[in-house]
Amino acid sequence: MTRRFREVAERVLDSLLQDAPEWALDLGDTRGASRLSDHSHEADVRRVAVLTDALGSLDEIDGDLLPEGDRVDLEVLRSRISADLWHTAELRPHTWDPLLYSPGEALHTLLERDVLPLPERLAAVAARCAALPDYLATARARLSEGPGMSRVHVETALAQAAGARAMLASDVPALAAREPSAASQVEPAREAALAAVEDYAAWLRGELEAAHADPRLGERDFAAQLWYTLDSELSPEALLVRAESDLIATEEAIAEAAAEYQDAPRRPGQVAEALAALAAGNPTGPDTVRPACADALMHLNARVRELDLVTVHDDPVRVVPMPESRRGVSVAYCDPPGPLDPRAREQPTLVAVAPPPADWPAERRESFFREYNAGMLRNLMVHEAVPGHALQLAHAARHTGGTRVGNALWSGTFVEGWAVYAEEVMAGHGWSEDPRQNLALRLVQLKMRLRMILNAILDVRLHTGDLTEGEAISLLTQRGHQEEGEAVGKWRRAQLTSAQLSTYYVGYAEVSDTVRDLARARPSLTERQRHDAVLAHGSPPPRHLRTLLGL
Repeated sequence: MTRRFREVAERVLDSLLQDAPEWALDLGDTRGASRLSDHSHEADVRRVAVLTDALGSLDEIDGDLLPEGDRVDLEVLRSRISADLWHTAELRPHTWDPLLYSPGEALHTLLERDVLPLPERLAAVAARCAALPDYLATARARLSEGPGMSRVHVETALAQAAGARAMLASDVPALAAREPSAASQVEPAREAALAAVEDYAAWLRGELEAAHADPRLGERDFAAQLWYTLDSELSPEALLVRAESDLIATEEAIAEAAAEYQDAPRRPGQVAEALAALAAGNPTGPDTVRPACADALMHLNARVRELDLVTVHDDPVRVVPMPESRRGVSVAYCDPPGPLDPRAREQPTLVAVAPPPADWPAERRESFFREYNAGMLRNLMVHEAVPGHALQLAHAARHTGGTRVGNALWSGTFVEGWAVYAEEVMAGHGWSEDPRQNLALRLVQLKMRLRMILNAILDVRLHTGDLTEGEAISLLTQRGHQEEGEAVGKWRRAQLTSAQLSTYYVGYAEVSDTVRDLARARPSLTERQRHDAVLAHGSPPPRHLRTLLGL
C-alpha cells in the first residue's frame, strides 16, 4: 500500500505542478519554465475533471495501512485537491479577481533567481513574454464574464501592472544584456509583452468606473475558505469569540508593559504614550528602513545562536526592496529558494520590504515611518527572518519524506503560526543584555500580538458581516494602537484576501500549544531540541504536526 500511495501521490503532485507552471517554478520545478497557466473556460473544465479523478485515486488509498508520514501526506494532498476543486468549480476567483493574472508573476522568479543556466532562463523569459498577450486576453475575457470586480482589486491590479511594465522595460533587457546572442530571441517577445501589459492596464483603467462589486465573500464562502485555508474545523463564529476574548487579555498585558516601560503606575492613555515615545526615539525614513532591517538580521543571527533557541543554519538571507509588481498587499514577505530545486541551499532567502506608496500624502508617509520605527523593524525581522520564516523554511527545506508532498505543500497556518510564536520567544528571552531594549521589544511584540488578533477579527467581520471602513480603521487605530497608514493598508489587505489574515492568530495558538504539550510529554528536551523537533517535518498543518510528534 505504501508503494502504491507514493506512486499515486507523485503522479497527483505532478499534475498540480504541470497545471500551475508559475507556482511550480517558485518551488524550483523548472519543467514548465517556458509556459504560463491556462485560465480559459475550457481549461477549467479539464481542471475539474483532473482534480475529481485525483481525489478518487486518493480515496482508494487506505490511510490506516500507511506509515505515519505517508498518512499525513495523504491527508495534506487530499485537502489541497479538495480546496482546488472548490476554488475552480464554486468560488471561481478567476472571474472576479484580477490579481490572479498579475503579469509580473509570470517573470518574477526567472528574473530574480538563477533557476536555470542563463541561456535557458532567457529562452524561458522569451517564451513567457510571447505568451503574455494571449494570457492577458484570457484574463480580460474571464473577468468580463464574471460577477464584476471590486474597485480595490482593480486599483491594486493596476499598481502591479505598473510594476510589470517596469520589469519589462528595465529588468528583462538587463538580464538579456548578459547574453547578447539572445537579444534577437528576447527583444520581439519583450516588446509584444510590454504592449500587451499596457493594453491590459488601459482596459483595467476603463473598468474602474464600473468596479462596484463587494469584495466580501459572504458567510457561506468565507466559512469554506477558512476551512480550506486553516485545515481546521474552527468556525468563523468560534474564531471571532476566541479572538475577542484574547484581545481583552492582550490589552491588559500591554498596559502592564507600558507602565513598566515608563516606570510609572498604570493610567489611561499610557500605552499610546509609551508606543509614541518608542517610535520617536527610534526614527526611520526612506533611506534607513532596509539598513535597519539588515542590522537587525545580523544581530538576530548571533543572538539566537547565543541563546541556543533553535538550530540556525548558515543558509544566506538577504533584505531586498519589494518588487513593484508585488506591492499593494503586505509590507514585507519572506521568499525562500524553491524547495524542489536541487540547488536551493546555494541560493539566498529574500526578505522583501516595501516602502510606502509614492502617491501617499506626506502625512501618511510619516505615519508609515512612525509605525515601522527601528524598534518595530526588529520585531518584523524576528517574524520574517530569524527565528521566524527564513529559519523555519530553511529547516523545512531539509525535510525528506516518502513523497515530495511535504516539500511542495505548505500550511500557511503553521508557517505564520511559527513566526508569531518566534516573536513571543524572542521577546521572552530579550533582544540583548540591556533591560531597556528588552522592554522595548516586549512592548512592540505585544503591539504585534494585538495586530495578529485584530487581523482575525477584521477578517471574519469584514467577510461575514457589514463592517465599514470607518469602523475598521477605528478598531485598528484605537484598540490596536496602529498608525493610520498601517490601518488603511490592513483594510485594503483584508478586502484583497480572505482567511489568510486569520492564519496568524490560529497558527500561533496551535503552534504554541504544540510546543507546550511537547515539553510536557518529553521534559528531557532542551528548548533548542524542542524547537528543532517542531521544525523537522516541513510545514504541515499543526494538527498533523501533533501526529508526527506523537502528541
